[in-house]
Amino acid sequence: MEDLQSTHQSNNQKQARDMGVLVHASSFAGYVIPMGSILGPLIVWLMKRDEFDFANQCGKNCLNFKISLFIYVCISAVLMFVGIGFILLGALALLDIICTIIAIIKATEGVAYQYPLSIKFFK
Repeated sequence: MEDLQSTHQSNNQKQARDMGVLVHASSFAGYVIPMGSILGPLIVWLMKRDEFDFANQCGKNCLNFKISLFIYVCISAVLMFVGIGFILLGALALLDIICTIIAIIKATEGVAYQYPLSIKFFK
């Protein structure tokens, strides 16, 4: 009986980690679909936040970062008229890719990654 229970618990933890990974990985949809970097994680988060606490944490962290990044991109777009916006936009794209990959790796380890430069919209 204990073996069955521990197997179920282990399977549940794996599913939670998989949902956390899916939340972060779905943000790469933004490179194909407009606003996909926000919509992808939002959809997964809304579907799984009540079922898995880990997916809830990952979803909040991811959405906070992606919304913050969207704001920073809008500011960079305005600063393109001055010239510095081009550099900032490239730096933001690089930050997005690197941080998202780190978040995916951390989620596979069962750690809810705290993205840098995130404004806390969801707590």
